[in-house]
Parts: sequence; structure tokens; C-alpha cells
Amino acid sequence: MRTILVTGGSGFIGSNFIRYMIDKYPHYSIVNYDKLTYAGNPDNLADLTSHHAYDFIKGDIGDIDIMVAALKQWGVTAVVNFAAESHVDRSIESASEFMETNVIGTQMLLEATRCHPVSRFVHVSTDEVYGSIDKGSFSERDGLWPSSPYSASKASSDLVCHAYVKTHGLPIVTTRSSNNFGPYQYPEKLIPLLITNAMDDRVMPIYGDGLNVRDWIYVEDNCAGIDTVLHRGDVGQIYNIGAGNEVPNIEVAKAILAELGKDESLLDYVDDRLGHDRRYSIDCSKIKKLGWEPKRTFEDGLKATVAWYKENEAWWRKLKGGVAL
Repeated sequence: MRTILVTGGSGFIGSNFIRYMIDKYPHYSIVNYDKLTYAGNPDNLADLTSHHAYDFIKGDIGDIDIMVAALKQWGVTAVVNFAAESHVDRSIESASEFMETNVIGTQMLLEATRCHPVSRFVHVSTDEVYGSIDKGSFSERDGLWPSSPYSASKASSDLVCHAYVKTHGLPIVTTRSSNNFGPYQYPEKLIPLLITNAMDDRVMPIYGDGLNVRDWIYVEDNCAGIDTVLHRGDVGQIYNIGAGNEVPNIEVAKAILAELGKDESLLDYVDDRLGHDRRYSIDCSKIKKLGWEPKRTFEDGLKATVAWYKENEAWWRKLKGGVAL
């Protein structure tokens, strides 16, 4: 039986990935290793706590002793690293936690796999490491020009992974996905924030002129891409994962309002974010050569996402009650 350690598995993408893998590979064992910071939510996987293929360890990827013990105890054969601080606004306010978790934490996790070797290590990164692009799309061979402390910390962790492939021969593959959306996303992020605010007839904050463009990928499509790279990607390589759904933020907000039957008077233009990238766009031809294709259109994914937040108010109301959004 193959045993996969998923770090940050109680977060948004990590929890969706665990569900995806348990459903697709019933003969695999999944070990979720998560520190349970504010965005690491036990409720995301509460229904799996007694599942025979699922185990949970509370721990910090920066604690190498606990990491090595976990890898050995469960006989881990592969690692998928989602553990990261990921909210841009929080990184602008206080960058130190992002550097500690995303850079030093990743390096400690890599050291742990030197003590207990694995057959594959997937490092999950972001298209934000490339920075903004006016025309065309970034390929995996383009340079890194991050604009925020968050994206700088992820770019740094990508480079650490590259160094550990070259220096220590670790079997690392890196993915860089575009903006994810879907179930279980913490409501500080754009789409769930807009959905939940609109449901309560609260204003929907839009940075600047609202014309910043992002490529939106439904989270399950990203999970399928990570699975593809886990099983068929080449060691030392980077794979962009995007859906080609480039939509300005204001159009995202208007689509949510239309889906909920709400009035555009809820839109509230606010001062732009510091260092706000104008447009993200990535070339995903490399991963498509491995046989992966996104399945959800933006429209279908948004309908499913809005429906999920409508059906799971108890999940997000508890979270929004604890933070100022």
C-alpha cells in the first residue's frame, strides 16, 4: 500500500486533495500533517476521521524531529507539500510568518525526507511567483519576479526545492497553479468573501478599478493536476496548472451577484492593494502533455461553489465570526 503524507492537509486545497485521493485510490493511505493554524480547519475533513485510509498528525513542518518520526512511523513513500501561509494581505502586514513557514519550513521538510527517503516529493507552489504579465503567458522556464512577501516566500521555497534536487538528488516535482476556488476555501479569499458577504447583503470590497485579471481554476481540477504530476511528472521539473479562465475581479463579483440574484449596489471599490499584480497568465501545455486537462469551466465551477456556500452556512459563519473581514 502506498502511503502519502500530505502537509497542510486541513487547509483549502490540501483537504480537497485528500478527498480526491481517497476517492480515486482506495488502496492508498493518506496521512494529514497539519499545524492547524487559523486556515487549517479540522472541520474540512471531520467526516474522514474514522476512515480506514486516513490518519492525522498535528505538527509543524519546521519541527524536523516530529516530521522524521511521522515519516518513519507511517512508512511514507511520497510527500505532497501544501503547508504554507498564503494570504497576500496578511503577508503585507506581517511577512515574518510567511518566511518562517514557506521557506524555512519547506527546507526542514526536505531535510526530513533526507533522513527518511521517499520516492516522490511534490512541492505545491503558485503562479504568483512569476509576477504580472501584460500580454502572453508565463512558461515554466520564465524568471521569477514576485511582487508580495507571500509570493516572494513561495519563489524562495521553489528555489530551495530546486537546490535540493541538484545538490542532494531528492525526487522533487513542483507545481505552480493559478487561483483556486471551490468548497472549503477560507472566507478571507476573494470568491468566498464575495459570496458570503453578498449572501448577507454586506458590501463586496473590490480593489482599485476591479480590472486585475486572474486565471481561475476549480480546486478539483488542480487536485487532478497535482495527482498527474505525482504519478507521471519528471523529477526536477516544474508544471504550471491553470484552466485558462482569465476573468477580471469585477466580473467575478458580478457573476456571483447574478448567481445569488443580488443587486450590484453591493459592490464597493476600495483602495488598491500595495504591489497589486495586474494580470496572471500561465502556459499549461507542459502538464497537458502528461494527459491532464481541466474539466470545469469557470461558470460551472462558480455555480457549484456558490451552491456549496449556500448549503454550508454553519461552516463559514463560524469562521467569519472570528476574524474581521
